[in-house]
Formats: sequence, C-alpha cells, structure tokens
Amino acid sequence: MREFRNWAGNQSVVPAEVRTPSSVEEVVRAVRDAAESGRRVRMTGTGHSFTGVALTDGLLLRPDGLTGILQAGDGRVTAAAGTPLRVLNEELHRMGLALANMGDITAQTLAGAIQTGTHGTGRDVGGLADQVLALEMVLAGGEVVTVRADAADQAERDLFDAARVGLGALGVLTAVTFRVEPSFLLRSTRRPMALSEILGSLDALTSGNEHLDFFWLPHTDTCLTKRNNRSPGPADPPGAFRRWLDDTFLENTLFGALCRIGARLPGAIPRINALSAAALSASTCTDTSYKVFTSVREVRFLEMEYAIPREHLGRALRETRDLIELRDWKIGFPVEVRVTPASDAWLSTAYGRDTAYLACHIYRPTPHPEYFEGVEEIMTRLGGRPHWGKLHTRDAAYLGTVYPRFADFLALRDRLDPERLFANDYLDGILGP
Repeated sequence: MREFRNWAGNQSVVPAEVRTPSSVEEVVRAVRDAAESGRRVRMTGTGHSFTGVALTDGLLLRPDGLTGILQAGDGRVTAAAGTPLRVLNEELHRMGLALANMGDITAQTLAGAIQTGTHGTGRDVGGLADQVLALEMVLAGGEVVTVRADAADQAERDLFDAARVGLGALGVLTAVTFRVEPSFLLRSTRRPMALSEILGSLDALTSGNEHLDFFWLPHTDTCLTKRNNRSPGPADPPGAFRRWLDDTFLENTLFGALCRIGARLPGAIPRINALSAAALSASTCTDTSYKVFTSVREVRFLEMEYAIPREHLGRALRETRDLIELRDWKIGFPVEVRVTPASDAWLSTAYGRDTAYLACHIYRPTPHPEYFEGVEEIMTRLGGRPHWGKLHTRDAAYLGTVYPRFADFLALRDRLDPERLFANDYLDGILGP
C-alpha cells in the first residue's frame, strides 16, 4: 500500500510511485525520471504538517534514506535533509554542540521543518530557517546546487533567502548546514498567570525572557507560562518520575482522557478547563537546551497558527477571547502564544517584522471549522500570515499583500520550475498555478 497519511490523519494521498533515495544521485535520477514521465515529484517529511504541502499523486520521495551528520566544524554542522530533528539533537549533544533555538516537535525532518517555517519561540534568535547557513538542493533540471548565506553573488543569495522557507517549490533539499554553538543549559520556569495580568505586561514578559511560551485555557482567565533562559548551571533536571508525570501522564494520558470526555460531553468543557486551571502549579528545572525546548505530543489534534506583528498580540488575544465567549464555542485545547524576532527569509512568517504567533488547536475527532474561520478573520484583519504547515484558507492574492518578497519568490519559481515539476494542489492555491 503506497498511501501516505499525515500525523493528524486529515491529509492522505496514494501516489503513482514511491521511492526512498539514499543519495543525492538517486534524488537527481528521481527528479529527471519524474520530468520525463510528466509526473510531479515531492519529497515528504514525517507528516507533521496539517496542510497538503507534502502531497503528490505523482512520484513521492520518502526521506528515510537521507539521514545523518555529513560534516561538522567551525561552528557549523551539515546534515542530510531527511535527518529527524530528534537524531540531530542527540548527535549534536554527543559532540558538545546545540542549536540556539528550536520548536517543540522533534519527529520532523530537517528539510520538512525549515521548508514549512518551523519557528519555536525566542526573543533574540529566530526559527530554524534563521539558523541555516547553506542548503544543498536538486533543481527541476536535475542540477545540484549549494547556496550559502555569505554568498557574494546576489543571485545565489536570493535563492538562499527564498529556499530556506521554500515549501519544496524551488527544488528538493538534500542537505542543510546549520549554525551551531557549544551545548548550553536552560532554566525552565513554569508558572500559572492570569490572562488579564499577561495582557497588562506583555512587553515586560517578552523582553525579559529569552524564550517565552504561554498557553491560555479558554473559558478561564488562566494561562500557563513557560520562561526558558540560559543558565550557568548546575544542571537540575526533573527526575524520571517527574518527567513521566508531566510529559507522559499529565500532558498526554490525562489530557487525552479529558479530550475524549469533552468530545462526548461538550457542555462539560468549561468545567474541565476550570479544573485544569486550578490544578496548574509552578515548577522549575535546569536541563540541556534541547530537552527543555521540546515536548511530547501524543494526543492528535488539528491546528491553525497565524503570525501577526508583535504589537498586535494583545489585541489578537482579547478579540479571540471575546469571540469564543460571544459564539459560546466549547474549546478544550489551550491557545498557544510564542514570539520571534524578524527574519530575512522571504517566506518566513516573521519576514521583516518582530512577530507573535497565536495557535489554535482542536481535538482531532471533533473538528471545529467555525472556530478556525472566526479566529482567522481576526488574524487577517491584523495582517496575519498563516503558518505554511497548518490549516488556513488564504490564497496567493491575499499572501501577496502580506509578504513584501512574495512576487520575487514567484518570479524565481517561474525561472527555476516553469513546468511546475514540484507543484501540487496546495501550492497551486497559495502560489498560483
């Protein structure tokens, strides 16, 4: 069975052919074979996008054969594009190295994560694409090129800035070079706070913490804040039982059970959220950075996330809260908020502006399109940019109004892939045919 299905189970496709290349040469052969047969070709990641960004009914390339560290030295590490972030973190730690910032999911491949704009949260350091120094990629004609951040040639630099968050529309990534630094510790402080208190101190919270992340529980005034800041040590990691209790039992087993109850009895969701809010407590630990950045996510959900100018975050939160109350929607999943500095990757959701992210989730068995549509209307009024790997309804006409380099990206795509070898239905909608 050749069916590809994403993690959330809301996207699937049966491609005409599946290959698992284990070398750049095999990727080149696949791209040329697809062009000769008139098929489209896409390289998937591990399926952690909620959109159809990775799908194709033509030739589907799986990333499993393109893994591992290829080179390291001088504050940089090059890895094969199909390497899972989990593996990269472990290998970097073994070498005494680390990424400066990352998101909270480690199952993604390197290429999949950067191509869809995975970002995490950070005051000073942006998402994964902002830590990339070079990309190796196979173009539509089968050429293998390497583009670098420090390229003297403007055309190469343009391709680098476009391809870092390139949606797979410009070529197939085969290797990624990241800027890395010596391993470091993060002091993680978790503390419940009232949403009303947070709204009155957003500037202080975001400027006073290297990595701020908070979750608001709808139907309550309670948020769980996560403040992660570098620490000289010593390490004070949670014990095995505490890690199991927080990461496995509370955030997955118990939370999953509460989601199932809410699915059967939606009217109970406000009460469930109130009980959850009352049970939140403060905690601290100091641990290896990647262990603090990342989380375990076993409860399946659907997600929509928008990037808005940082200065509009307070308004976006208030309007989202008010809309949920006005419509009397029963929302069990927390709303997550993160921040990043401006990026210079053309299609980064943080391009050219300090950015805040507001993410809405819903339990997978109980989709809630009205909720996503209502919040999306708020976000687009504020100049929001949808996360490329998460659910949204925006098209090329809208996206061209919020991305200053959008037309430049389309022109580069026209030049590199005029036959749309790397296109699919999702790209046709957001980039145009």
